[in-house]
Amino acid sequence: MGAAGILYIVPTPVGNLEDMTYRAVRVLQEADLILAEHTRTRAVLLQHFEIRGKLLSHHKFNEHQTVEMIRDRILSGAHVALVSDAGTPGISDPGFLLARTCAAEGIEVQTLPGATACIPAVVSSGLPCDRFCFEGFLPQKKGRQTLLAQLAQETRTMIFYESPRRLVKTLEQFSEVFGPERPCSVAREISKVHEEHVRGTLAEVLAHFRAVEPKGEIVLVVGGLRDDGPREHRNKYKEAE
Repeated sequence: MGAAGILYIVPTPVGNLEDMTYRAVRVLQEADLILAEHTRTRAVLLQHFEIRGKLLSHHKFNEHQTVEMIRDRILSGAHVALVSDAGTPGISDPGFLLARTCAAEGIEVQTLPGATACIPAVVSSGLPCDRFCFEGFLPQKKGRQTLLAQLAQETRTMIFYESPRRLVKTLEQFSEVFGPERPCSVAREISKVHEEHVRGTLAEVLAHFRAVEPKGEIVLVVGGLRDDGPREHRNKYKEAE
C-alpha cells in the first residue's frame, strides 16, 4: 500500500462568499473526494468557484455508516476534504467523528483556518474575549436546567448558538438564571447583508426581541459572573430531572 492521503477540514463562508480563502479553494480543487453535509447546497458553492470535485453526502445521520469507508479511502491514498453547510466542520456540525477516526489511524488531519460564526460574535460583542467558553446549542430538555445552573457560576464569557424561534425563550431562561442585569450580545446573520448586533443587559435584549421578531442565524454571547457581581442567581435552578 502506498502513502496515505490527507483529511482536510475546510471552512466555508457563513454568509459572504468573499470569506472563502484561496487555500480553501485550492484544496477543494485538488481533493479526490469532497464530503458535504448537503450536496446540493455545496454544489452551488463549488460551481461559483469552478470546483469540479466529486461530492459525497456526509452528515450526522449517516456518518457512523460512512466513516470507515472514508478512512479506508484515505489510507489508500485519497485526499479527502470535509465541508459543512457553513463555517468550520466539527463546530456544531458533523466532523468530530471523522477527525477522531482518522487521527486514531495516524492519518494526517489538516484543518484550514477560516469562517466560523462564534469568533466574530464574541469579538464584536464588547464582552471580554481573552477567555471564553463555547457551549454551542444547549440541550432542549434533558440536562438543560442542570447545565444552566452550572453556567450561572461561569466567570468566562459564554457563547451559544440558538435558533430564532427559540431565542426569546432562551433569553427568558438566561435572565432568570443569570440575572436580568447580566450583559449580553445577540449577533444575527454574521457576514451577511443584514448583519446585526444587539447589545445590552439580558433584560434589555429580551425586550428588544419580544418587540422585534428574530430572524436568521443567531449567536448569543453572555458575560460571565464577575467576582464583584450579584450572586443571588448562582443556584437559581436545581436538578429537576
